[in-house]
Amino acid sequence: LKPALANGQLRCIGATTFVEYRGIFEKDSALSRRFQKVDVNEPSVAETIEILKGLKSRFETHHSIKYTASALTTAAELAARHITDRHLPDKAIDVIDEAGAAQRILPKNKQKKVVGKHEIEEIVSRIARIPPSHVSNDDKRALKNLDRDLKAVVFGQDNAIDALSRAIKMARSGLGHPGKPIGAFLFSGPTGVGKTEVAKQLAYCLGIELLRFDMSEYMERHAVSRLIGAPPGYVGFEQGGLLTEAINKKPYCVLLLDEIEKAHPDIYNVLLQVMDHGTLTDNNGRKADFRNVVIILTTNAGQETLNKSVMGFTAKKQVGDEMEEIKRVFTPEFRNRLDAVISFKPLDHDIILRVVDKFLMQLEEQLHEKKVEVTFTDALKEYLADNGFDPLMGARPMARLIQDTIRSALADELLFGHLAHGGHVTVDIDRDGKVQLHFADNANKDTQDREPVPA
Repeated sequence: LKPALANGQLRCIGATTFVEYRGIFEKDSALSRRFQKVDVNEPSVAETIEILKGLKSRFETHHSIKYTASALTTAAELAARHITDRHLPDKAIDVIDEAGAAQRILPKNKQKKVVGKHEIEEIVSRIARIPPSHVSNDDKRALKNLDRDLKAVVFGQDNAIDALSRAIKMARSGLGHPGKPIGAFLFSGPTGVGKTEVAKQLAYCLGIELLRFDMSEYMERHAVSRLIGAPPGYVGFEQGGLLTEAINKKPYCVLLLDEIEKAHPDIYNVLLQVMDHGTLTDNNGRKADFRNVVIILTTNAGQETLNKSVMGFTAKKQVGDEMEEIKRVFTPEFRNRLDAVISFKPLDHDIILRVVDKFLMQLEEQLHEKKVEVTFTDALKEYLADNGFDPLMGARPMARLIQDTIRSALADELLFGHLAHGGHVTVDIDRDGKVQLHFADNANKDTQDREPVPA
């Protein structure tokens, strides 16, 4: 081809990508010299809208429908914002094409003759794998009551919940940094006080996925390759990284990195890029988009120091006393990229009683499904609060204590006893710590004593 191209006998127009041009075409300097290189850059959203208007009639004829002007504008804007692994106008064209095809596959009586903004939002949410409410901004009610809903299920940590709510509301309002994650928070505090529970309930309230990574599994230097993928030539190169693949599948999520202080320091460098630029490139060159991710890191750093007995008049442990240890473990550049370092305070007796009520309410709902009504006495609640809380373990032993005492006692009655066909039971505790079940049919005579199993 080279002589024909050189003397003008052959006219040729070729198209390729930047990567393929550099990797294949540019290597042959004699061939590349005979072509005039013309860079075609990605059009803007406004230019994409004009392109869609030009293609509108073709898709209307093909799908036998009509597109509104707002549908074309919405397709370009939402595709640019939420579909990050492709370019305009290709992804916007695919959106209107799929919106038309989605109507064609419906039964005749359900097909719409006009595709509007709502139909485009549904297609974008499906392609980008994000909740439809986040595409259409219909989640304002959930955002308005976010702090209230979280405080209703996580007790005694109002400061942490307020900081989380502010960051998420700012990001959804459009005032946050568009190139960074929604928020990056470091939760510090004793074990069992609600750090992980806040992350779980946040994901539930927002209606999005929770991705949890136990960082104690990433203590070695080579563990970084598990998160972003193995280098070329190594085993597992084609599989990609656990973190990047998870974010590509669930780009709108709460990312929980539990016990971050146990991770290898090289992983901190990976997180620096994520918190600063909102993207992470795996070893295959594919980018994972973290802009719609809430990053929550939890740490117990500094708690061993606080748990040691302190002599003198200032023996009371103060929230935030662990900051010296946090400063030692995490570098200044890492801490500066966090939106907030939030200290979780130890739980007092009143908060423990509220935690008891929460666990018992969950048990009450389970029994209600089996047509069993249950009443828990105040004495039982005090017993659980005193024996189900450990200053070193927090409220974690609570669920185990309830299972070993109340649940085990009720299980036999549900299977073989008085509650097999429903009924009402009152659960009490005597002075010797024995669980008593009083049944409504004969509360004075029909009782069962249960020896509680130590948690």
